[in-house]
Amino acid sequence: MSPVPDPPDYAVRTTRRKFRRIKLGLFLSSFAACLGVTLIGLAAAFALSLFDALVNNGAFSARAGFLQGVQMATMAAMFNFILFFITVPAAWLAMGLSIGRFPHRGISARAPYLRWAAIWGAILVGATTGFFGLVSGPLAALGALLTGVMIGALAGLICGALFHAIVKPAEQLREADISVF
Repeated sequence: MSPVPDPPDYAVRTTRRKFRRIKLGLFLSSFAACLGVTLIGLAAAFALSLFDALVNNGAFSARAGFLQGVQMATMAAMFNFILFFITVPAAWLAMGLSIGRFPHRGISARAPYLRWAAIWGAILVGATTGFFGLVSGPLAALGALLTGVMIGALAGLICGALFHAIVKPAEQLREADISVF
């Protein structure tokens, strides 16, 4: 028999315990993901249109290509909140199967929560916007994919920080278990 490997440095060896506020953290952070993608998309669309108006006098909004994909991704991100009945459960599922399991594994450091929330945000938003960018060609799809990845990663960072702040895994792992039954 091989010995049980030591946990990584950021994990604390723990027995199976019940953690509080995980479902609340998942719901609020998935709702914040939906709203965050919408607000980041709104800010990006505003910055893109301002740049277009100042530099090009609205010239690249009519052309196909990379910048059209960027514009499509920001518009798709802005409409994310309208489809909340799809995006909130999708974010809940992705975060529940990744960072929602971290407290049970003894992971209490903030960095893994932020990293994996950003990765899943980038995957979900980037794949969606990249898929819709394919309508206008491969260059537009690349622009939409890269823009969606950036928007999703930024929203994921916010959600990972929110989940970590709600659940407070280090505090719950430190608490003494005094139950005798």
